[in-house]
Amino acid sequence: MGKKLVMAQKRGETRALCLGVALVVCAAITYYVLGTTLLPLYQKSVWTQESICHLIETNIKDHEELEGKKVPQYPCLWVNVSTVDRWAMLYHTEDTRDKNQQCSYIPRNLDNYWMALADVEKVKSNFHMHRAFYCFSAPQVNETSVVYRRLYGPQVLLFSFFWPTFLLTGGLLIIAMVKLNRSLSILAAQK
Repeated sequence: MGKKLVMAQKRGETRALCLGVALVVCAAITYYVLGTTLLPLYQKSVWTQESICHLIETNIKDHEELEGKKVPQYPCLWVNVSTVDRWAMLYHTEDTRDKNQQCSYIPRNLDNYWMALADVEKVKSNFHMHRAFYCFSAPQVNETSVVYRRLYGPQVLLFSFFWPTFLLTGGLLIIAMVKLNRSLSILAAQK
C-alpha cells in the first residue's frame, strides 16, 4: 500500500513539475514576442504629452478637392483643435495619421458608404457635445498635429504584460510547491 502511494505521489509531482515548467516556458515565449513587437512600438511613439484640446471646427470631407488632392471615396472627419497655445489637427490614433493625413477619423466600415457616413456623423456629434477633451501631443514645438487616443500607451503595455507575468508567477509557484512537498516528504520519511 505504501509503495503504491509513493508511486502515485511521484507521478503527481512529475505532472505538476511539467505543468509549472510549461507555464514558465509559455511566459518566456510571450515575453519575447511582446518585447519584439509591442515594446518597440511603445518606445517609438512620440505622443507622450497629455494636454487638453479645445474644439475649434469639424468638417466632413466627402468627394471634394483638397489642395489639388482627391479625398478618398469614403467620408472622413476633419477636426481642428487648439492645444498648448497653438492650433493643431486632431487624429484619432497614430495609425490614422499614417493611413490618411487629410482625415482626423476614418470610419471602420468602408464597404457601406451610408454606414460610414452615419459613423462619422456620430463621432462629429460627440465632439460637439464634449468640446474640451484630453489629447496627446508630441513635445516638439513645430508639431501641428495631436492624437486623441494612443494605441501604444502605458495602459496597453501594462495590460499586455499582465498575463505573461501571471503565467510566470503561477509556474514558479507550482514548481516551488512541488519542491517544498518533496523536501517535506523526505523529512517525514526520515523521522
